[in-house]
Amino acid sequence: MSSKNWRTATRLLHEAPNRTEFGETSEALFLTSGFVYDSAEQAAATFTGDVQHFQYSRFGNPTVDTLQERLALLEGAEACVATSTGMGAVSSAILSHVKAGDRVVASRAIFGSCYWIVTNLLPRYGIETELVDGTDYDAWERALSKPTAAVLIESPSNPMLDVLDIARVAELTHKAGGLLIVDNVFATPLGQSPLKLGADVIVYSCTKHIDGQGRVLGGVVLGSSAWINETLQPYTRNTGNALSPFNAWVLLKGLETLQLRTDAMARNAAAVADALAELPGVVQVRYPGRADHPQHELAKAQMSNGGSMVAFVVDKGREGAFAFMNAFKIIAISNNLGDARSLATHPATTTHMRVSEEERARLGITDGAIRLSVGLEDPADLIDDLKRGAAAVAALA
Repeated sequence: MSSKNWRTATRLLHEAPNRTEFGETSEALFLTSGFVYDSAEQAAATFTGDVQHFQYSRFGNPTVDTLQERLALLEGAEACVATSTGMGAVSSAILSHVKAGDRVVASRAIFGSCYWIVTNLLPRYGIETELVDGTDYDAWERALSKPTAAVLIESPSNPMLDVLDIARVAELTHKAGGLLIVDNVFATPLGQSPLKLGADVIVYSCTKHIDGQGRVLGGVVLGSSAWINETLQPYTRNTGNALSPFNAWVLLKGLETLQLRTDAMARNAAAVADALAELPGVVQVRYPGRADHPQHELAKAQMSNGGSMVAFVVDKGREGAFAFMNAFKIIAISNNLGDARSLATHPATTTHMRVSEEERARLGITDGAIRLSVGLEDPADLIDDLKRGAAAVAALA
């Protein structure tokens, strides 16, 4: 059977094996900084591109190449470049594409570091930027009524899980002459396919679900071969934003169980979200898989499940949120997400602390908001932990 006909779980294990002559079952780990040549002529031809040969692990490495090839096949992308971190993927995708005088538009609800790049870094280089409320499509039409080089969105968004109409934003982006970059971390490669919805580039923090076990950092950028080879690769090669071979090998091991983990995490998240909605002191729950999510129908159309992330708001503001989280016995307080272990964070004082209070209010990131990444624990134990949190809020004077 052709690998094109393999189903997802099989592809995650077997595509792009890159076996050596030794016939190993697990992908080989090439812990080397450089590579040697048979002759000076071969070295020269390698640098001109006339001969395909590994040069230096900043440019390419067999283990990293296997990860890139497997993720490209999984996404249906023509090409993929791995980076040292998720933010390395985001920054490289944007900075490789734009120049002084260009214009970048982004959805307002993005991760704190992405927000910093759009609002602080890009303007330093003479790049005009604009933020748009992601679910306001009249605002998108206005913002994209003039030439735009790139658009950055997250869907679902971090941390309050807004779901954006990717196909609609893609159409408007392309009319403006721009490149649509989608951060697909919350949905995962198995939960949503932005390229099929019209996106041009996908970025991931592989640190999250792809590793998903709290071990290593990594990121990837996926897109067309022409854009990757002509725009992105010259930037990443010359600026040094490369993934280590060891981290690539760990991420390959993570891919082998990705479907098992993300399916179970989404089931747990759905149960947890329903339980949270019934707890006293919880005033709002946002989960794309629930019918009360404002973009639930769109989420059903774009995503294969509701994902592993739940956002909720508790009574009594920051004091209530801190009391809720400090009562946990199982759920860990951490700003990471997509892990096998359930993790909770308070966005207003961690991931989005450098976003202004006024801007956080526009995004719904109140002092009582908590972002919960649901893991692989028994959901009944997680619900008991959340009940402890609700009791702690109720006990406040």
